Amino acid sequence: MKGMLTVDQLKQKVASGDIDTVIVAFPDQYGKLMGKRCTASFFLDAVTSEGMHACDYILTVDMEMDVIPGYKLASWEKGYGDFHCRPDLSTLRQTTWLEKTALVLCDLENDKTHAPVAPAPRTMLKHQLSRMEAAGFGAYGASELEYFIFDETYESAFNKGYHNLKTFGNYIEDYHIFQGTKEERLNAQIRHHMDASGIPVESSKGEWGPGQHELNFRYAKILDMCDRHVIYKQGVKEIAHAQNLAVTFMAKWRTDLAGSSMHVHLSLWDKDYKENVFVGDKEFGPIKCSDRFRYFLGGWMKHIRAITPFYAPYPTSYKRYLSQSWAPTSIAWSHDNRTAGFRVVGEGKSLRIEARFPGADANPYLAFAATIAAGLDGIKNQIEPPPVFQGDVYSARDLPKVPANLPEAVSHLESSDMLKEAFGADVVEHYVHYFKTEQAKFDQVVTDWERARYFERA
Repeated sequence: MKGMLTVDQLKQKVASGDIDTVIVAFPDQYGKLMGKRCTASFFLDAVTSEGMHACDYILTVDMEMDVIPGYKLASWEKGYGDFHCRPDLSTLRQTTWLEKTALVLCDLENDKTHAPVAPAPRTMLKHQLSRMEAAGFGAYGASELEYFIFDETYESAFNKGYHNLKTFGNYIEDYHIFQGTKEERLNAQIRHHMDASGIPVESSKGEWGPGQHELNFRYAKILDMCDRHVIYKQGVKEIAHAQNLAVTFMAKWRTDLAGSSMHVHLSLWDKDYKENVFVGDKEFGPIKCSDRFRYFLGGWMKHIRAITPFYAPYPTSYKRYLSQSWAPTSIAWSHDNRTAGFRVVGEGKSLRIEARFPGADANPYLAFAATIAAGLDGIKNQIEPPPVFQGDVYSARDLPKVPANLPEAVSHLESSDMLKEAFGADVVEHYVHYFKTEQAKFDQVVTDWERARYFERA
């Protein structure tokens, strides 16, 4: 594939002077890439065979790199030692938007035993993929990412206190070609560089907000999709930064504007990836499908509240779930219906389920891992989904609701026996602590809304 590199091809590019730096990175709990920049010669001489090390506190700090007590994985008592970072050389690629630079993703291992680090996001996904393969299945997926573009730099946004930011557009631009033309200075570069760096792109389009855009890359096997997703998010920010622009993937950055989603598409296949096992001849509402389709959907729907923290990881994430906002507020499935949280689309080999719950702020490894765990449980226990919903889901009164906030969602996660079995009880405990920490940090802050409401009149 264009942009992907073998070690021998990297050696050739190093010898010719085309590459002199290799980013050796891994995704943290937030889905950010963390790691080191290595000289290409050192990477070839040592890292390819021996890996590298990184402090194990990375999976126990918050967004501000504050050391958070209470994790079993790493602590002051344990001395905050090292992870072993093992490069997955199948992810090696040239990042064409960075000068003379390649990138490789790593799996995290215990530095002494070399056992996989269970709460590491990439480890969690690979564990669920192994369970899926053991059950006789593979899966294809896609993640549709929306983002807002700002005629600001990240520094100017910071200096303004993130107030009165100028979006790159003044009106809702969903499908607008002309406004898209204005934004081509950025989006054309994103499409070009992603396509040239092993992330095949389908299209980009305006979205339902001023300066809001969406870029979709082609569906792929789940691990490849998640790897592409985190590299893409990193790349979009870096390409924007180089043009003195900024983008945000916040699920809801401003009260009066649309949120940004990460719609998840998934279809289940046989383990040789030859047949979509969702396909069948049984009538189920308006579609024809297999029993496996029904049971996978049933498990996904049954456990949606427990896995919501992996779709909406921050307190702000839940402010996206508003009526008539294009984000779901109730739990229902429907055929080609954007008011439903579970939208079934396609037919034949393209038959798939689109979940509209995840926001653009979600960590894709965690989102897909939780999705697979829920779907496999549905197949194992033959969980039937509710009947198809037809009409406006927003106006329905008797449907179960999406969790209203992070604490509510975490309470479902904390009590989920399915996730404790699928992920391991220690992993669930790790992420419950992670999400509770995020909420606790939020609860300590006095917001602009509170000052505007109470400063004078309280």
